[in-house]
Amino acid sequence: MRWAGYGPNRRRRYDATHVPRRLSCSHTPPGESPSPVYDCRMSRFSSNPSYDISRATGCCAATGEPIRPGDGYVATLCEREGEEGFERLDYSLSAWERGERPPRLFSSWRTTMPEPGGRAKPLVDDEVLLNLFHRLADDEQPQRIAYRFVIALILLRKRLLKHESTRQHNGASVWLMRLKGDPAEAPPVEVIDPHLSEEQVREVSDQLGEILRGEL
Repeated sequence: MRWAGYGPNRRRRYDATHVPRRLSCSHTPPGESPSPVYDCRMSRFSSNPSYDISRATGCCAATGEPIRPGDGYVATLCEREGEEGFERLDYSLSAWERGERPPRLFSSWRTTMPEPGGRAKPLVDDEVLLNLFHRLADDEQPQRIAYRFVIALILLRKRLLKHESTRQHNGASVWLMRLKGDPAEAPPVEVIDPHLSEEQVREVSDQLGEILRGEL
């Protein structure tokens, strides 16, 4: 796999505390020829280029009370009814522990509200990224395929995923990858390469940064 500025023997330093803001769309793995741009399903990216995820508000979705800097809380990612996008809703620990939950809950994780102007906190831990990666595995909606692909790039840079090969399926490029720690006999993880443009990769990366960091 290569990005602009990367090569088989050269890797730019990656700050794992942030979603990469610029990921080149030169996604061809080493030693492989560029694959044809895939099936008609991905053409919907060009006609619907908005990867919409609402950002954190800093307030508990159940009570409306502000979540104070330094307080722990539960961040959630919820599906929007009839849409491909996600909504970010946060809950104080007390509200969450008494059973408050959003409709169409997709994923959740515990985190801490950062101090204003404080040092940037890590994006999210590896478990959260891997959970989102797996949850999106069987989703065929183009926006969510884009989210999963960019998460795969992050996991690859964090060396939690390894690219093994690429195959073509119904006109689509499918990366065959292996999770760190998986036994050799385990089946590879499949990731569709949606052939995003530079602008689309940047937009998806920024949206993921908004939803996962939640810094106000």
